[in-house]
Amino acid sequence: MGDITDKARSGRVSLADVAREAGVSRATAALVLRESPLVAAATRDRVRKAVLDLGYIYNRGAANLRAKRTKAVGLVIWEIDNPCLAQVSMGMDSVFDAAGYVTYLANTVESVDRQERFLQRMLEQNVDGVILCPAVGTPVGLLDTLAQWGMPYVQILRQVSARSGDYYVGPDYQLGVEQATEHLIRLGHRRIALIGGEKSHSAAVARRTGFLASMGRHGLATDLIVRTPNTRESGAEAVKALLDLADPPTAAICFNDIVAFGVMVGLQQRNLRPGPDFAVIGTDDVPEASMSFPTLSTISTSPRQIGVEAAQLLLRRLDRPDAPPERVILSPRLMIRESSGPAR
Repeated sequence: MGDITDKARSGRVSLADVAREAGVSRATAALVLRESPLVAAATRDRVRKAVLDLGYIYNRGAANLRAKRTKAVGLVIWEIDNPCLAQVSMGMDSVFDAAGYVTYLANTVESVDRQERFLQRMLEQNVDGVILCPAVGTPVGLLDTLAQWGMPYVQILRQVSARSGDYYVGPDYQLGVEQATEHLIRLGHRRIALIGGEKSHSAAVARRTGFLASMGRHGLATDLIVRTPNTRESGAEAVKALLDLADPPTAAICFNDIVAFGVMVGLQQRNLRPGPDFAVIGTDDVPEASMSFPTLSTISTSPRQIGVEAAQLLLRRLDRPDAPPERVILSPRLMIRESSGPAR
């Protein structure tokens, strides 16, 4: 035992020493250190105890070079404080953590230049793959660049391109907005506004397409599409400007729940009650939606599940690089709460 103690002090404890101490083969000890699920729990415990007792330091960098995996992935998003993206990130983290991966997070703030710089840095760090919510204005050629780099990717929520050869996870925004519009029409609303979505990208286009399709089926006017930043302040100002029109709306569908919360504030500043006096529907169903006053009706896009599906898709790509492209589209659900009452 003294020989082992001397080795530990000098940093020369080897994997063979750990295996001998645990009473297993060197290959089994290596599997445990690589967090392989193939080793029985009791054996894993013996190996981990031997590591601690001997002071063995696992050289993960060298192991990654041998395995050609770094067990690291990148997450590139456009708005780090967006509550929807926070839910997406939590869903991803649950999958990657269980698989033994760490995630590098990058916030592009809608800058294509920042996005390119972050992706380049992740390439330098040799991440195994990336999950990308593309910034507005991202060229289609970026996907070809990632392919040339040999960097597997999955797009989420937005798509640079809807080409059939892409890997994508997101909700059916068009269907969700159609469901919300039809619900308001059934409640007797005829003047309905669509608020938010100042920037043009695939998710914004899908929302507008759903709104136009539903209003068109009923022969209703579509002159109340207001493109604003997706903030509470913009939602409040937008609805107050709409109320000043000669023929104002009686309901609004909002780009996301953040805009909807702002719309409800704007209504209350005009002494109007969201729900009884003016119907409001958001998008995403962030946790605050069911706790607001009044509670917010919203199109649930299951953001946490989107994160789970995206992480699982990227792991499938890593395990099977030659697998065909996959697109996972989640069905939206209309959550009816207090903020969407009938037309007065």
